[in-house]
Amino acid sequence: MLSKRHSNRFNFLLSMMLVAAIFIMPLVTYAQDKAPINLPSKPRLVLQITVDALRGDLPRRYAHVLGNGGFRYLMEQGIVYTNAHYQHANTETIVGHVSLATGSVPAAHGMVANVWFDREQGRLTYNIEDARYRLLTAGADVDQKTEIDPTQKMAKVDGRSPAAILSSTFSDELAVHFAGKSKIFAVSVKDRGAVSLAGQSGKAFWFSKSSGEFVTSTYYYQQYPDWVNTWNARKRAMLYAGKSWKLLHSPELYLFGDADDREYETDFPGFGRIFPHPYGAADDKYFTTRLTLSPAGDELTLDFAKALLDNEQLGQDDVPDYLAISFSSTDYVGHLFGASSLESEDNLARLDRTLADLLAYVDKKVGLANTLIVLSADHGQPEVPGHLHEYGNKSAQHFDTHSLDKTPAIAALKKQFGIGEALIEAFFQPYVYLNRDLIREKGLDLAEVERVVAEELMKFDGVAAAISSSALHTANLPDTLLIRSVLRNFHPKRSGDIYLVFEPNVFISDFDGLTVASTHGSPWRYDTFVPVIFAGAGLQPKTISRSITPYDIAPTLANYLGVKPPSAAIGNPLIEVLGN
Repeated sequence: MLSKRHSNRFNFLLSMMLVAAIFIMPLVTYAQDKAPINLPSKPRLVLQITVDALRGDLPRRYAHVLGNGGFRYLMEQGIVYTNAHYQHANTETIVGHVSLATGSVPAAHGMVANVWFDREQGRLTYNIEDARYRLLTAGADVDQKTEIDPTQKMAKVDGRSPAAILSSTFSDELAVHFAGKSKIFAVSVKDRGAVSLAGQSGKAFWFSKSSGEFVTSTYYYQQYPDWVNTWNARKRAMLYAGKSWKLLHSPELYLFGDADDREYETDFPGFGRIFPHPYGAADDKYFTTRLTLSPAGDELTLDFAKALLDNEQLGQDDVPDYLAISFSSTDYVGHLFGASSLESEDNLARLDRTLADLLAYVDKKVGLANTLIVLSADHGQPEVPGHLHEYGNKSAQHFDTHSLDKTPAIAALKKQFGIGEALIEAFFQPYVYLNRDLIREKGLDLAEVERVVAEELMKFDGVAAAISSSALHTANLPDTLLIRSVLRNFHPKRSGDIYLVFEPNVFISDFDGLTVASTHGSPWRYDTFVPVIFAGAGLQPKTISRSITPYDIAPTLANYLGVKPPSAAIGNPLIEVLGN
């Protein structure tokens, strides 16, 4: 037996050992748990490639016309997610680009549509217009959406900025994290394709069809850098004058090689429906527009991006830089000819060459091992109704939005409410706007008018859902996938009075004031389906079929670099990219 003295000493030592166990063991366990984790090193360059309207199946569908180094490199050497879908309802260009940039939905980032009616200003607003920041090039056009009823009030605002984006972007968070030392740039044919990804902190350039140059606004610069002046002085667009868009391969190699001319394709002035598609003379008023409707637009974007990469010395030190390139031609070609056309097939073959050129150049200047690459799209695209008719789908059609206020049912509502003027003031994708001044003048309840008009619109052939903003605001709606997608698109200050959803394969045919073969913008899977591919930076190739969203991209980039996620991000970091 221990003496009392030895017993006290033993108890004291035992107590000290227990205390030590409490405080030391967790530290040892923590160190043991953390030791095996191999955190990724920071890349010198983040290269975010967005292909406007690249539906998720198209790279594999047209793989037979692809070469090496472009899509094949990404699909064979990258982490490929084959089941990525947006979950908001309005799949338009600005909505998708800002969702990619912020990792969030339009209800949070605010870009609910390419255009929306600003009730305070009493006019239609273009998503990134900002009169405070004029374009640096005098007389340069702005990429303003013009699929607008000319009777509506819409000022042509010569100015651009990201001020209307309500959430921070990944590029914004990168700038903050590295104390402004990261170089951040975005380039696109479309102004909204560049401004969205550059965010508040980066710099954006886009193509002007009136000047044939890449331009920017005073939000970014007070004067152009010398290298931009040098590039613009070369007049690269003029090299296409008198030339044509020709097939890259012989016709028999293409899936649609024997289907060049279809009556439902858009016959844009001077461009035609069959190969070769002439660009026209340099002084033709549609010359630069035709460049954007063809692979030439992507080629010009690449040429400018390479000059930017060189002159701004991107990826040349240990502070990560960011370059976003949005290629727009796939969207324009899809609108004119459809996803299942010889033009779309050849456009993808030429885009593949453009991507291969880009990646080879980045490898030479920065090294693909030092570059984290992500490729995705802002939305998918549908098939053309005429093409679907060929396979027995007779329900595919175009919807005449101008008929909305002219049916007997709406006339009966006007009589019920004592309204003799237009009750439906306008339709701007995807919203119906009611004549609020008239409703107020008659002393009517807006929510009630919205409800009964929505009920009547539901009776239109081709309408899948008509959902009032009052109902969205109160969330007094059934919990369905479609309702959730419309809710994710709802912003109380920017959304219209009634959200109109057309049935699958029912479309409006207006695009930039032109009647076209195909339009996107729906919540259906053909418009939400996009590729998501990460590559470079030593990533090991994998193909992942589980469901993800493009909102996951920004949080993944942030997590990879140890940066906090954008302020409204809802996506989840992709574990395969993080190597965890």
